[in-house]
Amino acid sequence: MAQPQTLSEKETATITPQPGLTTTGTGDSQQDTARPNAPPPPPNGGYGWVCCACVAVINAHTWGLNSSYGVFLAYYLANDLYPGATSLQYAFVGSLSISCALLTSPVATIGVRTMGTKPTMMLGVVLEAASLICASFASEIWHLFLTQGVMFGVGMGFLFVASVPIVPQWFSTRRSLANGFSTCGSGLGGLIYSFATGAMLQSLGLAWTFRVLGIVAFVVNTICTILVKDRNKILNATQLAFDVKLFKRPEYLLLLGYGFFSMLAYVVMIFSLANYANYIGLNASQAALVSAMYNMGQGLGRPLVGYFSDRTGRITMASFMTLVAGILSLAIWIPAKHYATLIVYAILGGGVGGTFWVTIGPVTAEVLGLRHVASGLNILWLFIALPCVFSEPIALQIVEGTGSYLGAQLFAGFMFMTAAVCTFVCRGWKIGEQQELERRYGGGDEVDADKIAYEEEVSGHGKKAGRKRMLVDCLSFKRKV
Repeated sequence: MAQPQTLSEKETATITPQPGLTTTGTGDSQQDTARPNAPPPPPNGGYGWVCCACVAVINAHTWGLNSSYGVFLAYYLANDLYPGATSLQYAFVGSLSISCALLTSPVATIGVRTMGTKPTMMLGVVLEAASLICASFASEIWHLFLTQGVMFGVGMGFLFVASVPIVPQWFSTRRSLANGFSTCGSGLGGLIYSFATGAMLQSLGLAWTFRVLGIVAFVVNTICTILVKDRNKILNATQLAFDVKLFKRPEYLLLLGYGFFSMLAYVVMIFSLANYANYIGLNASQAALVSAMYNMGQGLGRPLVGYFSDRTGRITMASFMTLVAGILSLAIWIPAKHYATLIVYAILGGGVGGTFWVTIGPVTAEVLGLRHVASGLNILWLFIALPCVFSEPIALQIVEGTGSYLGAQLFAGFMFMTAAVCTFVCRGWKIGEQQELERRYGGGDEVDADKIAYEEEVSGHGKKAGRKRMLVDCLSFKRKV
């Protein structure tokens, strides 16, 4: 194979094809010369839609089910079920489930690598169902810590970590749309289970509510686990529990910042809205409806965010919608002193507040390539565990210290905006990478980014150029990234 021509030669000269790239010159287009180690392109549909539906239902029966903890919390506080338990201890049960789910990611990743995706997910199915059944026999608060907190969180973590890389593997041009549909399950699940849990607590009591939820979760999650399929072998995907090499990439550090600051704001939103409703004088049922409307907003908004991400650019959409979430927090939530205004904010804020969960899979694929998505997400889950645990206590401390929600609202709004800045700069890196690869190896949309990722030397040129120009190129709006 002839050596590629230098950049100083005429741009109209025919450029020698590089591995994993499709190039053009002044004459006929040349054929793809990808090496055998480059995977075939994703089906961009087909059975991928079945996997997308399965992951959406799993999200509804993990994160969505976990969202109903607010209903349990209200029930615990209204009834003296566990002697000596404080409101802070009850709140800690909910935080435990989220943090344990994220901290489980290294173990879950190792499980996927050694046992496979389905056995790892089945372990999560059993643990989650068992946690709810065991919680039905709890008689002291520490029983809830172990069951509804730790055990449920670990089970949810095994299901979540093993399933979240699957949908991006099946899609290319529809990747964000599919991811939007799969993540909307958590919002719709939270909406449904919030109402269902409240009704069951009133009619069946606490113990049988736990048992019914455990049985339903076991049956539904088992069916979805059987149906779902990954493409790890085809992609030769890395399943490293902690790939330290990723920390050497500035673009990945920006991705971690996007997750960290997004969670500082997002967790404040999902846990504070109901309490804020009480703060402005609304009753308990109105406060519950505000939380339900936020979940409904997430369920309706996430597919739309995914749809437009595929058309405007995934990193661009992540940055823009996160910025919108910050603006809405400052422009609508702060002056929302009436029920109707707060309902409007809950729906709009819910639609864009969970942008991180919609975009993180596709954006990670854009930054690291499909091969490293699982490893990159694994570190990210660990990284965002910290803000998930402490963001709401920070907000509550601000409220208690100032006697007003204004500080917490400003905190949420500016954290969303900081997250948007991280993705905005990362967008500049992606533009610089694309420009360099096109200049060296080919033109326009014919550069296959997924195949380039399998050629470290080839992709390294673009990465280095993107890092040098990220602060300049982030100001460009002529490219879809």
